[in-house]
Formats: sequence, C-alpha cells, structure tokens
Amino acid sequence: MKIAEGVYLVGSGRSGFGLTDDYDCHVYLLDGGDTYVLVDAGSGRATQAIVAQIEADGLDPRRVRQILLTHGHADHAAGAAALRERLGAVVLASPEVARFVRDGDDRAISLDVARTAGLYPPDFTFQACPLERELAGGDAVDVGNLRVEAVATPGHATGHLAYVVRREGKAAAFTGDALFAGGKILLQHTWDCSVQESIRSVERLAALDLEQLFPGHGVFVLREGRREVATAMQMVRRLLPPAQFA
Repeated sequence: MKIAEGVYLVGSGRSGFGLTDDYDCHVYLLDGGDTYVLVDAGSGRATQAIVAQIEADGLDPRRVRQILLTHGHADHAAGAAALRERLGAVVLASPEVARFVRDGDDRAISLDVARTAGLYPPDFTFQACPLERELAGGDAVDVGNLRVEAVATPGHATGHLAYVVRREGKAAAFTGDALFAGGKILLQHTWDCSVQESIRSVERLAALDLEQLFPGHGVFVLREGRREVATAMQMVRRLLPPAQFA
C-alpha cells in the first residue's frame, strides 16, 4: 500500500491496518529506484503475506537488499530470519540489537515476560538471525538514490534506532516504538525501558524538523510531523513524560 512518495506499507498487524499477521508491527518499504529497503521485519508469522503485499504494490521483492531493524522486540524483529532467507537481503541493527537477534535471546528482547503477560501466544518463538552490519547513531545506509540515516533513540528498548530519509530538504522519520502520532511514547515494565532515555530520544527527534512521521504502530503523519514532536516536547518542558501510546 503506497502511503507517500517512495514509501509503502507492506506489513501491519492488529495495532495498525491489519494487512498481514496480527502480531506484525508496521513494515515499511522504501523505494530507492533500483533497490529497496525494509524498515522492520514483523513477527515472522506472515512472511509470505509481506512478500505478497510487495508484489501487489507492483514491486519486485528481489530488489529488497536490506532490512533495517529499529529494535529487537518480537513484533519488529522476529521476522528477520525468514525475510532474510526469502529475499536474500542483509539485516542491519544497532550493536545491542544485533547481539540479541543473533542469539535469539528471549530474555534480552523481553519476549519471555511478554509471553507471560499474554502479549504473544505461549508457542510464539523468535528465530535467531545473522546480521551483516551494525549501525550507530549518525551512520548512513545508501539505498539506490536514497540515503537513510540512523538516529539513536533508546528508551522504549535498548539499542533502539530510528531511520531518517530526506527528500527535497524535507525529513521523514521511521521511528519504530520511540515516538508515535500524537506525540506519544511507549513505556513498558521491561528490563531495558527508561523514561529518561525516552525523553532524550524525543529531544533528538525534535531537532530534526520532521515533515513526515512513520511509527511502528498506529497512524502515520504525512505533513508537518514536527507538530507531533512538539506535542511531546510540551510535556517534557513541564517535567512530565509524553502521553502513553496504547
């Protein structure tokens, strides 16, 4: 589903638009002309549905060369191994997330407690996946005629990255679970969630003067995305965390 110039939504679950599996985050495809990149990989329960969505949009899945993970939670990263195998794409993430995903470490990605809380079925598993490159904030990935910049946005989870693309001087951010429409964040009772780091990440995103905001769940914002960040910053200036995404 084309949602903006060069941006397609090819996966989405019950907290979004129901395109693929219920447990999928938003999976975005960025069209760089001769090559594509995916942002996030979904839950791994609907790999073929994601590929079918790419084809339904008139795109060639064989042009997907890279998969960028925002963080290691199962709804965003458990599909990495299957998509990597199906598409022949390389997988990239921060060093922390790369370690968790390579190991398939349920505890490190909080899948153990998420299953206990009923957020995933008892039989939900995370398939370990090799990663070909690690990214830090400020690193860039070239995708055809696009340059995708990684921005460190921990807080929701350790090693979280957002990805920023600039077209004609306007910035679009793919923020995973670091920031949502309405200026909201997502705090959970997990070992690596930090309200202080979440706020610092919001401040980092506020400095980008965003036009478009593409979060990992919920609605996306196609114009004046800076207003969404400004809403979050209003709370921060009052010494309060931004509103909670639910």
